[in-house]
Amino acid sequence: MPCLIVSCCVVLCLTACDFSQADEPSQSNELFQSNSSAIDKSALTSDVLNNPTAYIPPQCYTKTTATDGAIHNPCYVCHTASKAPNFLNDTDVQQELVFPEPGVINRWDNMFKDYSKQVAKISDETILKYVRQDNYKNSQNELILADKLQALPAEWDRNKNGQWDGFIPDSYYNFNDKGFDVAPSGELTGWRVFAYYPFLGTFMPVNGSTDDVMIRLPEIFRQDDKGIFDERVYELNLSIIESLLKQKDINIAEVDENLYQVDLNKDGKLSHTSTIRFSWSPNDNIFMSYVGLAKAKLAAKEINLAAGLYPVGTEFLHSVRYIDEKDGNTAMAARMKELRYARKENWRNYYQLERIAMKEVKERHDFPDRTKQVIGNMEVGLTVAQGWTYQGFIEDKQGDLRPQSYEESYFCVGCHSGTGATADTTFSFSRKFDSDSFKQGWYSWLEKDLAGISDPLRNDGLGEYGYYLTHNPSGNEYRNNDAVKNKFYDKQGNKKIGAFNDLKTDISTLLMPDVKHALIMNKAYKVIVDEQSYSQGRDGHVSEIVNIHKEVELGQDTGIVDVLNFH
Repeated sequence: MPCLIVSCCVVLCLTACDFSQADEPSQSNELFQSNSSAIDKSALTSDVLNNPTAYIPPQCYTKTTATDGAIHNPCYVCHTASKAPNFLNDTDVQQELVFPEPGVINRWDNMFKDYSKQVAKISDETILKYVRQDNYKNSQNELILADKLQALPAEWDRNKNGQWDGFIPDSYYNFNDKGFDVAPSGELTGWRVFAYYPFLGTFMPVNGSTDDVMIRLPEIFRQDDKGIFDERVYELNLSIIESLLKQKDINIAEVDENLYQVDLNKDGKLSHTSTIRFSWSPNDNIFMSYVGLAKAKLAAKEINLAAGLYPVGTEFLHSVRYIDEKDGNTAMAARMKELRYARKENWRNYYQLERIAMKEVKERHDFPDRTKQVIGNMEVGLTVAQGWTYQGFIEDKQGDLRPQSYEESYFCVGCHSGTGATADTTFSFSRKFDSDSFKQGWYSWLEKDLAGISDPLRNDGLGEYGYYLTHNPSGNEYRNNDAVKNKFYDKQGNKKIGAFNDLKTDISTLLMPDVKHALIMNKAYKVIVDEQSYSQGRDGHVSEIVNIHKEVELGQDTGIVDVLNFH
């Protein structure tokens, strides 16, 4: 929400969203000249951009050709042959830097800085104490950020109406045995946490951050046909949507279809079943259905259902965190670096989504000098053409969560709306652990970590993480993670067969860093927090990143010959 989400090599621009009622940002050449690092109070609510192409993340400036001539391809994980209803199919981006003219200069200045002196000043004890402090909830189980938004500081009130008009966090990160979030009152908040395969590249914990994700469906998906809350109805609707997003069958705990009057396993009768059968082909008069009140609303054409798409009102909450040390191992820390939120505001059918993709390609070809504007602001979030609104909160200099500025949020929308790898603009839910996993994949990393999880297989039968590591030996885009490279390759650059074999049955051998490396990455990111220089790049690193372009040419060849596929 990979930003759920996730770090990507985004070079496709964004289409302006004429359906939003939010204000349009102001851009001018003069604004692009500014290069201030620390954000001030006035800049926080401003709708201007210092970086006109902030939606293109620094990973997209990676030098894919090494000094020794070796070719590396981290781009394929984002820019790939798409799965409908994602129609971008942007494999061409692997071979050509398709940037708009203002994007030829890499404005992510933090990437070219050396932070070794600042990092050296932070002790292990200091950083561990810091990351173990919860900056989301206090000791009374009160939501710190939510309370602050309810008593809105004047410097956060963009439109000066005395109230926060965007999302107010309402999850307590208090999960029951089924992964549902429980409020202090004992009521379910609607949020449900799930375990998933971390996206490849920067968002693997070994590169500096842990994270978790929750999903919430609108109330009608949590209610029976009489409008009364029903937990089993909610579970079934979540599994139905999982089937639709993954476009595959989903196993569930046995259920009596007669209770819901829906043939979930598509065997032509109402009976007991443990399967939600994915079978949706409207042209052949084959449909699927929700259960409960959502079933009635669907029949009345008040809501929609389609393969690969979430219903309107679906929400995601994604925390990006530091890394803690526990019993000599690494784990997700209490402290959040960021809290990211997404909500589907509008329905887009297949035809509309294809038009959005085609319009993007046309604009990129016909108007290469144009950057794209995204409608919205720091208070209500930014809305992308596909109908989703994205919003984020990030640490201030004191370590408390604050709203992201317009520009800081602009950084997130590129990955979610301009890559071929997403499913309805999201990264995580389509990567949720399948129903044969622990608790059918509905659990928090705090309950069970990544240890013992096998490398998921690609369509070609190869392990996903092993395949990525084959083409990117340091486990990231910048080729600067020596800890990974030394673990999986010898000094001559040959694979360590034993390490790759271990990865097949335990992805934590790659994904989780050792304690020493984790603490260094924590410290490096803390320096950026102290500077409040997120708009210059928020990837924690110690030494200057050298495998990244400071400037590129329009249409520059990446050197990649063999186009790879993510799936």
